[in-house]
Amino acid sequence: MRKIRNSAIAVFLTFLIFNLLPAQLVLPSEAQVKWAESEIGVLIHFDMPVFEPSYDFRKDWNYHPHLSIFNPKELDTDQWIRSAKAAGAAYVVLVAKHCSGFSLWPTNAHDYSVKNVPWKNGQGDIVKDFIASCKKYGVKPGIYASTTANGYLKVDNPGKVVSGDREEQKKYNEIVKLQLTELWSQYGDLFEVWFDGGVLPVEKGGFDVLALLKKYQPEAIAFQGPFGYENNIRWVGNEEGVAPYPCWSRADSTTSASGVIEIKGLNGNPEGLFWCPGESDFPLRLNSSFQGGWFWHNDQDSKMRSLSELLDKYCKSVGRNTNMLLGVVIDDRGLVPDADVKRMTEFGDLIKSKFGKPLANISGSGKEISLQLQSPAEVSYVVISEDITKGENVREYKLSGQVDGKWKLLATGSCIGHKRIETIKKERCSAVKLEVTESVGVPVIKSMACY
Repeated sequence: MRKIRNSAIAVFLTFLIFNLLPAQLVLPSEAQVKWAESEIGVLIHFDMPVFEPSYDFRKDWNYHPHLSIFNPKELDTDQWIRSAKAAGAAYVVLVAKHCSGFSLWPTNAHDYSVKNVPWKNGQGDIVKDFIASCKKYGVKPGIYASTTANGYLKVDNPGKVVSGDREEQKKYNEIVKLQLTELWSQYGDLFEVWFDGGVLPVEKGGFDVLALLKKYQPEAIAFQGPFGYENNIRWVGNEEGVAPYPCWSRADSTTSASGVIEIKGLNGNPEGLFWCPGESDFPLRLNSSFQGGWFWHNDQDSKMRSLSELLDKYCKSVGRNTNMLLGVVIDDRGLVPDADVKRMTEFGDLIKSKFGKPLANISGSGKEISLQLQSPAEVSYVVISEDITKGENVREYKLSGQVDGKWKLLATGSCIGHKRIETIKKERCSAVKLEVTESVGVPVIKSMACY
């Protein structure tokens, strides 16, 4: 009885503490701040469907592409990272194991990996090469390893063996634990780890991935990470690179215990108890192309997003307080295709040309900030950033421009967070004014700039 009473008291006290906390005390971790400042990442897919496009792991659980087909003779991870950097990416996440179950590193968990392929006579390690290339070019490395689906081991979402056999499930859990331990302990510190679809929670037959993550990669950002991890980030609900607006970094919860479902809305909640910002992922190739645009197909170089579409997605991801994660394919040579490299470079150059040099910028705190331009100029964008180490304190704002000596309303909004990009219809302004009409605490504007 005493245990029940003490437990009830603990729950009540936790509820009371959280509900009495000043809003600004829910703040990002240091890792989450660094992640937000990175803004653009790349997600690289390379798996058996590149060599056998007809393969679908769900069609026949007993069939797996033969390891002899994996021989990307020109594979060059330096080229991958140079391409990502040309697009403006500060971090790159490698899909080390996707749904086929084939592993890009010589895992000790099973035989279906690079250690048994013709490429480098089975002596290669793509994850190791990838990490080395990231270090070489000053890009932060991340690792994606699907735990919820594995064709080779006959496992499907949300990480359950299709046979339903308990002993088989235990064996699979041990394989997942071993593979995550290998990836998280053998290659140094990771900037981000990706749980696509989360991890089967303990209460539903999984293992304690939270403890493993805290042991080996306690500073890594975790996309759809386990509940209770402080560096979690969340999905924005689509693979179109478009965040909802507003998109607050705070949320009522992070993800469900399995990491699969964001609990209370994709917009987040400015009064939420958890700092869990969004990441907006989408493929460079159109979603209508092979396997949703995530994997390479030899006749689809033309299925590339236009520069104007990429710019629009940048403004609707980075410009809506999330990070932009661009999906990039690797072809059967082991390279980012030439057409993709060209578009990535063009995109990086476009972002530099649009946002590299402001007409004017300012920082400050309080309810009103005015930015005087040196001379009247056409303003296409106003970019506003809060100092998120102090929280997201702005709730509503107005943006006005001084046009021909009179103030004209340019935009209204709510969430600013790390970055808000307001697209303006090219007004010729001599000054721009931000008025915070509703806030919690003192608004701290790290930067307001005109372009």
